[in-house]
Amino acid sequence: MDRDYGPRVPEQRVPRQAQVPGGRAPVGDRPPGGHGTVPGGGPAGRAALRFGVLGPVRAWRDGEPLPSGSPQQRALLAALLLRDGRTATAAELIDAIWGDEPPSQALAAVRTYASRLRKVLPPDVLVSESGGYAIRGAGDALDLNVAQELAAEAEKARVAGDRAQAVALIDKALGLWDGEPLASVPGPYAETQRARLEEWRLQLVETRLDLDLECGHHAEAVSELTALTAAHPLRERLRELLMLALYRSGRQAEALAVYADTRRLLADELGVDPRPELARLQQRILRADSELDRPVEEAAPGTAAVARPAQLPATVPDFTGRVPFVRELGDLLVTSEGSVMAVSALAGIGGVGKTTLAVHVAHQARPHFPDGQLYVDLMGAGSRAAEPETVLGSFLRALGTPDAQVPGTLEERAALYRSTLAGRRVLVLLDNARDAAQVRPLLPGSEGCAALVTSRIRMVDLAGAHLVDLDVMSPDEALQLFTRIVGAERVRAEREAALDVVAACGFLPLAIRIAASRLAARRTWTVSVLAAKLADERRRLDELQAGDLAVKATFELGYTHLEPAQARAFRLLGLADGPDISLAAAAAALDLPLQETEDLIETLVDTSLVESAAPGRYRYHDLVRLYARACAERDEQPPAEREAAMSRLLDFYLATAARVYAIERPGDRLVDHLEPTTYEGLSFTDRHTAQDWLYREANCVLACVRQATAGGAPASRLRRAVDLLWAAKDLTESGANSKQYESAALAAREAAHAAGDARTEARARTTLSNVHLVAGRYDQADREARGARELALAAGDPAPVYWADNDRGIIAIVQGRHQDAEEHLVRATEGSREVGNLSSVATALCNLSRVHLLTGRPTSAIDLARQGIELYDRLGLTLRLANGRYALGVALTHADRHAEALEEFAEALRIFAKNRQRLWEGATHFRIAEAQLRSRRPAHAAQHAEQALALGCIGGDQMRGHTLTLLGKALRALGQSDRSRACLVEALSLYEELGAQEAAGVRALLTPSAA
Repeated sequence: MDRDYGPRVPEQRVPRQAQVPGGRAPVGDRPPGGHGTVPGGGPAGRAALRFGVLGPVRAWRDGEPLPSGSPQQRALLAALLLRDGRTATAAELIDAIWGDEPPSQALAAVRTYASRLRKVLPPDVLVSESGGYAIRGAGDALDLNVAQELAAEAEKARVAGDRAQAVALIDKALGLWDGEPLASVPGPYAETQRARLEEWRLQLVETRLDLDLECGHHAEAVSELTALTAAHPLRERLRELLMLALYRSGRQAEALAVYADTRRLLADELGVDPRPELARLQQRILRADSELDRPVEEAAPGTAAVARPAQLPATVPDFTGRVPFVRELGDLLVTSEGSVMAVSALAGIGGVGKTTLAVHVAHQARPHFPDGQLYVDLMGAGSRAAEPETVLGSFLRALGTPDAQVPGTLEERAALYRSTLAGRRVLVLLDNARDAAQVRPLLPGSEGCAALVTSRIRMVDLAGAHLVDLDVMSPDEALQLFTRIVGAERVRAEREAALDVVAACGFLPLAIRIAASRLAARRTWTVSVLAAKLADERRRLDELQAGDLAVKATFELGYTHLEPAQARAFRLLGLADGPDISLAAAAAALDLPLQETEDLIETLVDTSLVESAAPGRYRYHDLVRLYARACAERDEQPPAEREAAMSRLLDFYLATAARVYAIERPGDRLVDHLEPTTYEGLSFTDRHTAQDWLYREANCVLACVRQATAGGAPASRLRRAVDLLWAAKDLTESGANSKQYESAALAAREAAHAAGDARTEARARTTLSNVHLVAGRYDQADREARGARELALAAGDPAPVYWADNDRGIIAIVQGRHQDAEEHLVRATEGSREVGNLSSVATALCNLSRVHLLTGRPTSAIDLARQGIELYDRLGLTLRLANGRYALGVALTHADRHAEALEEFAEALRIFAKNRQRLWEGATHFRIAEAQLRSRRPAHAAQHAEQALALGCIGGDQMRGHTLTLLGKALRALGQSDRSRACLVEALSLYEELGAQEAAGVRALLTPSAA
């Protein structure tokens, strides 16, 4: 068995061992586009000719399929294509098509096939020479060659450390296959090449999966590896990757079980032991080797020697991290040659380390500038920036110009400066520049020189500049810097506290240096003492000062230069708690038109007080946000304007979320029961744009809810915050924001209870009931739903009543209380009908279908699910239609109508995936696995069960237990008894922890008699 990790391309020598290049497999009758052409089509130009062998052997001209003839004619075409332009003799072609038993007229047949191909191909493509034939110039027109090139590029990307690009290239190569290569082509040569191509495809798959694991995509890889090991049980490399993926997914017992299954299988089938790599991996898993958890680290770049230039300040001895920036800037400087390269580290707020990085890079680049290095602090952040003519006088004197020969005007000094630098290689470091106008006269004008510029301003108007945005440090870099200043021993003893300190510093180098310096100077302090001092946000900026270093003073320099409108925007936008803010949300908070808001914020970006997170999105550094809030408390007049800005922001999110809900659920009356808003939100023309907005803004929406419910919120603000949660309920069902949503819902419930607002508390409890239901915490869900119903009835608020009845019906189903479930769901149906909410009627009917199924009424169960689907369809509720099809699929499965059930599940899965409902996707994969296992297709069942585990499911740990049980049964049917047992043991542990009745069934499966 081949055990190489990367794809190999067999050599092209004789027809039976032709090269296995790769290419793009066409889909159906569409040609593989995007690669080269073969000559043809007359003098007017070249026709686009394509060939495909990674599937049926086919050819296209200008996108139209060409007739490829009989199977033997296709065999001839394939044999010629796989020779990469080399001539095949007639004897070689006969051997390729018929082997050792050719027909008596084989030579005549070969000539006939060649003649027919010549008629359909452009001239000069199929040529005759030396008694044989060849196809000339196929090159990139052959899908195999394209795949080979993609695989080679992927290997280059992998060696360079760009694993994401390598994965993308391999996926592109694999996407070129269209079923079995050389499909239906007869002959021994085609059979040999099919085997080689399939082997190469599997090697590419293994390489891509290996890269997936290096990128940390362990859980996602398990499903595919489970299917592949079932299809190729003796392929040890796949087993090795599966073991590693399971181990990194926290499934150590299953990983070891895979090894046990593999060892037994190899002994039974081949009489051999697993290869050494597999055995070593098993031992490392047994030892819980920490190295197995670590992704492969990027190759460290080479570093240039650091020297001592003439004017450069000393580089700091504890310079840390910034490897990509050091590499980028260093490469630009040392390759400047015939151009002047001005570099601006411009996305850096004060204290981000622009000067430290520039000085460090300049020291490294010194050997490439033997004629000198110039440095000046232009003091651009202060009130009195350095004048260019003064700086030029200093530079000219440093370059050897006598005082008497230094001209008096700026223009004359600049001209002499450029003349003096002509023919020299000099590096100029212009630090802390005010703007491009200050910098331009100081730039060298001769080849071989370079300028490195740092500034808080984005110098987009500095012609020819290579602009570099400098961000804060990574957590690892920040901890490394802190450790270098404080000392490894103190940090090692309190690593978690040290991480808290650098996080409180917002990973800002200046703040970390100040905090670390304070600690280093106080031997009686522990790291925990410093962390506690920085934990208080109100005092944090005051704590971050040491000697003449202070974070607040650094920010103050930028703030004092702002115009009044800019300063107001800086203060008010800093009040919002979200990780960033969109342009539309900012316009709402500032109560300004969109264009005026954008102009204001972009000026703040240019001053590095605000960062551009993405087009149309902005964010504050944590410490800058604290400073902005301090400015708002100090300077915002009247003070009520702070509350008004946050109220407008809440209005914007609620109004927009309501429109998202309405467009996703036409006919659903919930939006009629939400609190009115005074500030309009966004409008959407289609459901996908609306849904994009909700998921893009999820963190900001939930942060706004938490902020609006904090600190004794007024009734109006509290009610709008809870309604915003309700309108955004998709965020918990998607699984992407479940924890943040739950945190916000808990805060809202407590705030409403403290305020004595029964109506708002009922709605908050409704959102919490849904959270617990999705997570599989059924007792808590029932408690919240029951409380919501009682409070809503008392407050005369109908919507939470029928929502609570529906939730309690689902809970009763799961807990086996079928009579209770039916009562709840009938009430939910009636309550929804009373207020005209047909969407909720459909939901209750689909859930009622499940009760009928569980109580032995499969026909009525199917009928109820179809009634729900009909209502969803009539209302145009695409997403809810998926829930209806899911319910119908479950009913059909248990009625043993598996083919119909799988059709319903496939459609439900498509809709859930399109609408980013990850947990529902997982639940649907579980149901597909269930139907596949009932249909005695265990390999398919195992694959879908793994996908359910990777995605997660509605129902939390209980549903995970169901999935593991089903996976255990499927693996047992596949003969993988050790891994099956590992799954069942984990399922039993979950059931026992939950006190679930399914534990008894799993125990029975684990007894020897059940094996």
